[in-house]
Formats: sequence, structure tokens, C-alpha cells
Amino acid sequence: MKKIFSLFSLLVLLIMDFAAFAQTQRFPRPEFESGYTQPVTSMPEPRAGIFALVDVLLLIAALSLITWFIHKKRSRTGVVITSLFSIVYFGFLREGCVCSVGSVQNVVLALFNPGYHIPLSALAFFVIPLVYTLFFGRTFCAGVCPLGAVQDVFLLRPVNLKKWLQKVLGLIPWIYLGLAILYAATGTDFIICRYDPFVGIFRFNATFFMFAIGAAFLLISVFIARPYCRFLCPYGVILNLVSRVSKKHLSITPASCIQCKLCENSCPLDAINKPVEVKQMEDKRSATRRFILLGMIIPALMIIGAWVVSNFHENLAMVNSKVRLANELLHFDSNTMKESLEIEGFRTSGKTKEELYLESAAILKQFYYGSWMLGAFIGLVFGLSLAGLTRYRYREDYEADKGECVSCARCLKYCPVEKV
Repeated sequence: MKKIFSLFSLLVLLIMDFAAFAQTQRFPRPEFESGYTQPVTSMPEPRAGIFALVDVLLLIAALSLITWFIHKKRSRTGVVITSLFSIVYFGFLREGCVCSVGSVQNVVLALFNPGYHIPLSALAFFVIPLVYTLFFGRTFCAGVCPLGAVQDVFLLRPVNLKKWLQKVLGLIPWIYLGLAILYAATGTDFIICRYDPFVGIFRFNATFFMFAIGAAFLLISVFIARPYCRFLCPYGVILNLVSRVSKKHLSITPASCIQCKLCENSCPLDAINKPVEVKQMEDKRSATRRFILLGMIIPALMIIGAWVVSNFHENLAMVNSKVRLANELLHFDSNTMKESLEIEGFRTSGKTKEELYLESAAILKQFYYGSWMLGAFIGLVFGLSLAGLTRYRYREDYEADKGECVSCARCLKYCPVEKV
């Protein structure tokens, strides 16, 4: 139990580390002559008219094509071809925007800010992959998403990670999703877009720091399958949940499994569930005790997580430019300190300190309530993950894990069973 709470505390501290890191990320140094306006959250502009429609139609076409390759043709080659198209068009030509991964923030902002009207293309890129996932599994991840496709192309010598390490790293996307929702809901920032490791490469304009991160991900991708998709992508978390209830999903074998075990280690993502014998299953009494214990642990983890994260709401709020500026003004001493560009710009804006402090206080209040919900969400995720580790399910054949499998079709060539 001590190990469980120690691990939970470590995950919460990851949030604090991110907040501290994000505070150092300043806006580009402004050049001004007549005055300087404090920059606000960058919101992608909708693409004009027919071009936005073309993007949506190509998304549908790519999803339909790759779904056909996976479910009907069972072709890994078809998946690779679609992946290359997605990298070229959705990646380099469209410069990684609009992207389904970042559209999560557009949807959240539209829900919490009545003044923001979400572009229809952004809404379409959020909804359409979810619909396909609901019916066919994560075919979007297979090769339509340029972020996943570029990593999949780089995978040359896959190495499997320890199960416990995968479980721990797999919690990070949930935390990232919670942070992205918090910052988008408060109008603070689109952190998914700001820290996208590949968008700078797609646009050829990455800073050295972001280029280094993107290059590191691609280098890791040579050995570790899709590190961003598995251990960071917040949209992948949503697709994971939807795919679990998908009507149809990639199957390793086209007919009855003959238990040849050739596919056992074929998946670089470790997304193949092995058969579980009846004798390995727990009895009803043990299952009942486990259910009762988890029923007490999960609410406790939610309360602990909410309380811990709420104590750091001011640190999380420091990512917001207004809160950061208000804090800087509050502690500014003109006798010993030199004015920063942000303070100099504020003085030319015509706004009073009192107005800024009131706005900052309102934002801090939003972060206070938001951090309670974020902490409870993290506690819930951790508790459910813990419950998943103790869950037993009888299984006769080798099956793809409907949540973790990204339908890359790498496992298909290992199965000797012919389609009937």
C-alpha cells in the first residue's frame, strides 16, 4: 500500500514540475514602437471556405481507406501507404494543423467560453475519428494521424518495455489531458499545441529546444513503438476509451485461432492479450473482497488527489499571462529592479493595477476549483488503473487489446491462418 501511495504522489508531482517548466516559457520578445499589448492565448484561425472542407473530406477519405485496408484487405502495406500520405498532407502541407489531437482544446474552450466559436473544421476533426473508432477501432491512430504515422515509419528495431513501466508511463497522458482541459477551460493556453514535439518539424520553424524534443521522440521511436502516442497523447486517451466499446475491431486472425503462438510477441505496443486459463481465475469470494476494497480505495485516492493538487493551484495558474504579470507587479520594486518588457507593456496599456489584480483573482479562483477537479480526476484514473491490474478475465484465444491496439496491422503477417 505504501508503494501505491508513493507512486500516486510521484504522479502528482509531475504536474507541479510541468507548471514550473511552463512558467519559464515566455512569449516571443516583442518589437514595438508606439506601444505593446500583453499577448493573449493563441487560438488557431479557421481555414477559409473550400480549403477547410477539403481537409475534412480528405480526413474522411483517409479514414475510410485505411479502415478498408485493415478490416477487409488485412494489408499492412495499405496502412503504410496511408501513413505516408498523412505525413505529407496533414503533416508537412497542412503543417500539423488542424489536428485532431489539438482539437480537444478547441472543444473545451467552446464549452467554457461562450465568446469563442469553434471552427467547424476543428469540431469535425475532433468528432469524425471518434465515430470511426466507435465502429472500427483506432484506425485513425493506425496511419491517419500524422503524429502517430511519423513515429510508426521510424520504428525499425522494436523493443518491448516492462509491463509495470508501461502502466506507469500510461498514466501520463491522463494527467496531460487533465492539464490541457484546465488550461483551455480557463483561456490560459493551448498547451497541446504549444508543446507538440512534431509540429515545429512539420513547419520547419521549431525552436532548438522543441526541435531537440521532436528529434528525441523520433530517435526513441526507432526502438520504442510510438512513445508519444502511448505515453503522452491526450487524444489517444479518449480514443482508447471509445475503442473499448467499438462494434468491430482489428482481429489478429481472420478465422479461428489455432493457438500457434506466432503472434504472441509480434506487437511492438504489447497490445496482444494472451489466453487466460480457467484455473488462473479468482474465486467469487476473492473477487467480492477485491471489489469492496477498491470501492474504498478509489474515493480515498480522489479526495487525496483533489486536496494535494488544489494546494498547488497558484503554481498552476502562473502559466496564465495575467496572473504571472499581476504577481510580477505585486513584487516589483522600482528602486532595485528593472522593469521587464511585460511590465513596460502593461504601463502603456492604460489599464490600472487594480483592474489587473481583480482579473487575476478571478482566474485564480477558476484554477482553485479546476485544480480540485483535476486532482480528483487523477485520483480516479490512478484508482481505476489499480483496479485494472487486479482484474482477471477468462480468454481462450490471442486477442488484440481493443483499447491499447492502434490497428497498425503489424501483427497480421505473423498469423498463418488463411481468411475463410
